[in-house]
Amino acid sequence: MAKIPRNFRLLEELEKGEKGIGDGSCSYGLEDGDDIMMSYWNGTIIGPGHTVHENRIYSLKIHCGDSYPDKPPTVQFLSRVNLPFVSSTDGKVDPTKLNVLSQWGRDSSIETVLVGIRREMASFNNRKLPQPPEGSTF
Repeated sequence: MAKIPRNFRLLEELEKGEKGIGDGSCSYGLEDGDDIMMSYWNGTIIGPGHTVHENRIYSLKIHCGDSYPDKPPTVQFLSRVNLPFVSSTDGKVDPTKLNVLSQWGRDSSIETVLVGIRREMASFNNRKLPQPPEGSTF
């Protein structure tokens, strides 16, 4: 099977992100519409219901490097959050502690990362973790 070039793949993801995904609980788009390399993205996750994250809106920065989609993007929370895979000092997501990044494959996408993070927020171990004040940032 032919490998889809990086920019074609990111253009596809951009179109999908602009249309909105699933139930609207996650969204993403380019940080700067003039970024012709499509490297810098913003993401938003609405906290899952029946958890300490409910009704919270989390903002993230996503960077797709030159080797994307062969290698996963780097992800960093801008909104303060207490999760075992997020650095408490700068909000960076540790790819070794988050399955959706540690088990990355070419079929994975920005969408699968955001949905995977949201799923982790709702997991038994994370759903009741004490959280920083709403609206605080790194």
